Amino acid sequence: MYKTLLNAVFLTLLTYCSFGQVTKPETYRPQYHFSPKAHWMNDPNGMVYWKGTYHLFFQYYPNGTTWGPMHWGHATSKDMVRWQEQPIALYPDSLGWIFSGSAVVDINNTSGFGKDGKTPMVAIFTHHNDKLEKQKSDKFQYQSLAYSLDEGKTWTKYAGNPVLPNPGIVDFRDPKVRWNEQAKKWIMTLATKDRITFYSSPNLKNWTKESEFGSDLGAHGGVWECPDLFPLDYNGKKAWVLLVSINPGGPNGGSATQYFVGDFNGKTFTPSSRATKWMDYGTDNYAGVTFANTGNQTILMGWMSNWQYANVVPTDPWRSANTVPRTLGLKEVNRELFLTSTPVKELDGLKGETVSLKNLTVKEEYDLTAKTKNETSLFRLDLTTQPTADFSIVLANEQGNELVVGYDKAANAYYVDRSRSGKVDFEKGFGKRHTAPRLSTDGKMSLSLLVDVASVELFADNGLTVMTDIFFPDKPMNKLSIKSTTGISISSLTYTKMVSAGQSGL
Repeated sequence: MYKTLLNAVFLTLLTYCSFGQVTKPETYRPQYHFSPKAHWMNDPNGMVYWKGTYHLFFQYYPNGTTWGPMHWGHATSKDMVRWQEQPIALYPDSLGWIFSGSAVVDINNTSGFGKDGKTPMVAIFTHHNDKLEKQKSDKFQYQSLAYSLDEGKTWTKYAGNPVLPNPGIVDFRDPKVRWNEQAKKWIMTLATKDRITFYSSPNLKNWTKESEFGSDLGAHGGVWECPDLFPLDYNGKKAWVLLVSINPGGPNGGSATQYFVGDFNGKTFTPSSRATKWMDYGTDNYAGVTFANTGNQTILMGWMSNWQYANVVPTDPWRSANTVPRTLGLKEVNRELFLTSTPVKELDGLKGETVSLKNLTVKEEYDLTAKTKNETSLFRLDLTTQPTADFSIVLANEQGNELVVGYDKAANAYYVDRSRSGKVDFEKGFGKRHTAPRLSTDGKMSLSLLVDVASVELFADNGLTVMTDIFFPDKPMNKLSIKSTTGISISSLTYTKMVSAGQSGL
C-alpha cells in the first residue's frame, strides 16, 4: 500500500510543474472530467450519494497503465464536478480480483452490518478468481460484499463471501443492486453471459433467482456487461429502464451501451418494444451506471473509452477518464419511449466568459475564432437551428488537425468525424467518422457540445441523440468555425468558456 502511495505522489510531483501548468506527458489530461492521477482505470463502480458527498469507485490497476488485476479506486466530490482522489477502497484477496459492482446505503440495516447507530454503506461486487479461470473452470466469478461504517473511508469484507456462488456461467458479474419498494426486497441486476438475470434478497446476503431477460432481444455482438435497472417518471407514470453494456457490438464499433424501456414488477422485466436502442452512439461511453441514493434525480456516468483501443491511447501516466455526469429522462417519439441524457446542472459552476449571437446566417463558413478567443479549447457550445441543410461545427488548430461535428440532412443523422483529429495511428479503427440517427421529429433542432482537452460530448435535441468521442490533437483545438455549403440560419448560439475543475488527490 505504501509503495503505491509513494508512486502516486512521485508521479504527481513529476508531472505537475505548477498549478494550472503541466508538462508534456499531461497534454491530454481532462480538465473537467474525472481521471485518476496515475495508472489504469475503467468501469465506474459503486457510485452512491451519502451525507452530501458523491462517491465514485472505479476499476483500477495501481501498478500500470494497462488493464491488470482489478482493485476499486475511489474518488469523492460535493458536486460531481470537482473530484478528490482517495486511497484505494478494495484490494484483491484470496477469493480473487475486485471486478465491477455497485454500492447502496442500507438505511434500515437489513444486512445487520450497522452498529452503534452507524448506517452501513454496502458494496456488492464480483470476485474474479484468476486461478480458477486458468484452470478452465466455469465458476471463477461470484458475488461478494464489503461494508463501510465511516461513510466510505474504510471497508470491511464480509466473512461469508461469496454471497452468490456461480451456478456454472463463465460470465457471471457486475451486480447492480437497488431497493425495490414494491417487492420490499433488494433486487440485483446481474450480467450473465448473453442475458440479464434478476435476483432478490431481504438482507443483501441471501439471494434468490427471480427471472431472466434478453436471450432473444437486443444486440448480441458481444458479451453483456455492467447492467443497471431503474425507474423514470414520464407524464406521471413510472417506466423502467434496463441498461446493458455490450462488448463488442456497438453501433460504431467496439463497446457501447444499449437499453430497454418497459415494466418491472419486482420479479420480471417486460419490455414495451423489441427495438434495439443505444444510449450513446459515440464510441466512448461504456459501462455507464447510475448513482444510488439520489432521490428523484437519476444521474449516470460512464467510462470514456472503448475496449477496442483503451489500452493503447496516447496518455501518460494515466489511462482513461469518465464522461460528465448526466441526468437521465424519457421522451416519447412516434409512440415509442426513448432515453434522454443531458449534462447535470452542476457543470454550470465551471462556466467562464460567454459569447451570445442571435439570428446568425451561415453561408459556406462562419469563423468564430476571433469572437471566442479561447486558447484552452475548453468550452460549451449551444445552438438552435432547423434541420433544413447539412452543416458542420469544426474544431481545428494550426497543425491542420480537425474534429468535425455535424448534421447530414440526407441521412437525417448526426456525426462526429475524428479521422483528421490528430493522433489516430495508434489503432487502425480509431480515426473514423461515427454516425447517429436524429430521433427527434421536431422542426427545431438544438445542439449542446461539451469540449474538453481530448473529448467531445454532443447532446442533440435535448439529449435524445447523444455522441461521446475522445480525440488526441497535436495542439489544443483553438479554432472554431461553422460550415454549411447550402447555408443555414442559426436562431441562437451561445459559446461559453469552461474553466478547469481543479481536480485534486493523493
